Parts: sequence; structure tokens; C-alpha cells
Amino acid sequence: MYRELAPAADLVAVVDPNPATAQAAAELYSIPGFPSVEALLASGLEIDTASICVPTIYHLAVAEPLLVGGIDLLIEKPLSATLEQADALIALAERHGRILQTGHLERFNPAVTAALPLLHRPMFFESHRLSVFTPRSLDVDVVLDLMIHDLDIVLSLVDSAVREVRAVGLPVLSNTVDIANVRVEFENGCVANFTASRVSTERVRKLRFFQPHQYLSLDFARQDLLLIDVTAVAGLSAADLSALVEKHSRPEAPGEPKHPTAGLNMSKVPVSPGEPLRLELESFLNAVRSRTQPVVDGHAGRRALALGLEITSAIRAHAVRAGL
Repeated sequence: MYRELAPAADLVAVVDPNPATAQAAAELYSIPGFPSVEALLASGLEIDTASICVPTIYHLAVAEPLLVGGIDLLIEKPLSATLEQADALIALAERHGRILQTGHLERFNPAVTAALPLLHRPMFFESHRLSVFTPRSLDVDVVLDLMIHDLDIVLSLVDSAVREVRAVGLPVLSNTVDIANVRVEFENGCVANFTASRVSTERVRKLRFFQPHQYLSLDFARQDLLLIDVTAVAGLSAADLSALVEKHSRPEAPGEPKHPTAGLNMSKVPVSPGEPLRLELESFLNAVRSRTQPVVDGHAGRRALALGLEITSAIRAHAVRAGL
């Protein structure tokens, strides 16, 4: 993707400890390949920024010499494996005056961007992120692999500390939790329900949230945002309203009767389509050039990681209580 941003950025090197992988990438992009970060730094090649896309447990080890060497970093989510490592990364970046961005690319999804101006005291969130099983990212559980995207977004929208976490999760096809359901309550009374699975038969990436007199339904994959004025349907239950929204967010089957919508103000919010990864990289490069705080900085990455780890702990506690 960096190559597509030229002349804003030039891809100048790749680092991979697997010689075959490094050589293949080097030949594909006509750039030098290095077996380690140390070899890259010793080469004298001029590097301004780097993306770290290694297993989570190696983030700190790979990032430290780069930050010390004066290189700004975009680190894939989750920021690190532990809070201690996250704190070390943030301290290193601040000590050496480097930009540190966490790779929560869903923050740059155009549907999320379109929703931001419409927010006023959201009080209930419902998130579903389901994926088919793949043998990638199995070094972390489904909470830190998939759910963390939605944790980061909700944390960025709710200006309140977490009060309580309840969670259940199970390993299915891996040695870590593959499916999880979580309820988070914040000090201001806001509640968020999260469901994440990487063993689903379908792909779903949706976030719904209620706020006074409004209900918004966001589809990450379709980059779609539906806004419903619920004042006219205040008598409906949350379940009935959710069913109504689901009905109007999918194409009608031939002959299927329309759901009565008298008095319901429902509208599609204009969304300018865009590739979230490209938008994330453009935002990162802008922060590097302007020396300004990134949209998703190290502290945001740490907050999402902290909640993810608290959820993982709650899942373990539930498993003990349930005798699993």
C-alpha cells in the first residue's frame, strides 16, 4: 500500500527473518531486503517511518531499536502483548520524540468517520464482528484479534471509565478463545455488548448504538450508515426497533411485505467510500510530516489493550466458575 501512496511515500526496504520471504519481497518491489532491524539500521539506508507487522509478542523487541534510531512507527494492533510493554513503547516514543500510531484501521472506516458528527451522548452499543476461521493471528485470542477493533472505537466514543466487565468465551479450533461475548458498563451508565467470533460461517462487521432520540446502525464492510429518529417510535422495545432496522438495512425478498414505518424517520447517511488501510497510512504520514499527535496514538492503543486484557481475565474467571 505504501507504493500506491507515491510520491507521498517511497517503499525503500523490507525486513523479514525468513530469507526466502525477504528475498521474494525484495525482488517483487525492487528494494533491498534485510534479515533483521539491526541489519537495516547498520546499512545506512535513510528510513523515516516503518510499519511493524510481526506477531504481537515481538512488537516491543522490533520497535525499540527503530524508535531509538529516530524512526516513526505504525504498529499493528494490538499495540503489545502486555500493558508493561505498551508503557515501554509509549515511553520510548516520547523520550526520542517519535510518532507512535497504533494500527486500529477501523477508526478510518468512512462509515465511522461519517458517524462522528452525529454523536451526542451514546448510551448503548451493540457490536458483532464475525469471521471464518483462518490460521492467522492465532498468537492472540479473538478478543485481541477481532474484538479489539470495536473496543477501540467504543472507547473513543464514550468519555467515561469502565465500571464493570462480564465476559464468556471458548476455544473452538485453536488453543485460545475463538468466540466471546462481553458486556461492558461504563461509569456514566453507558453499556456496550460485544460479540466476536473467528469460527463463524459468515462474515459480519456491524456496530449499532442508541443515543437520546436516535439509533444508528453501522456496517463496516459495506461502509454503510443508517440513521433512525426514534422519537416517533418511542413505544417500541429495543428488540423490535433492532428488528425494524435490520429489515430496512437489507434488500427485500420478492413479494415480501413492507414493514410499517409510519412516523419513522429513517435515512441513509452519506458516506464517501474509501479504503481504510490507505486512509490509515495517509493519516499516519500526515502526523509524521506535521509532527502532530496521530488519530490513534499509543495511549489509545494502550486503552484498547487494557480493556481487552481485562476481558480476557474475566473470560478465564468465568471458565473457572463454570468448570470449563
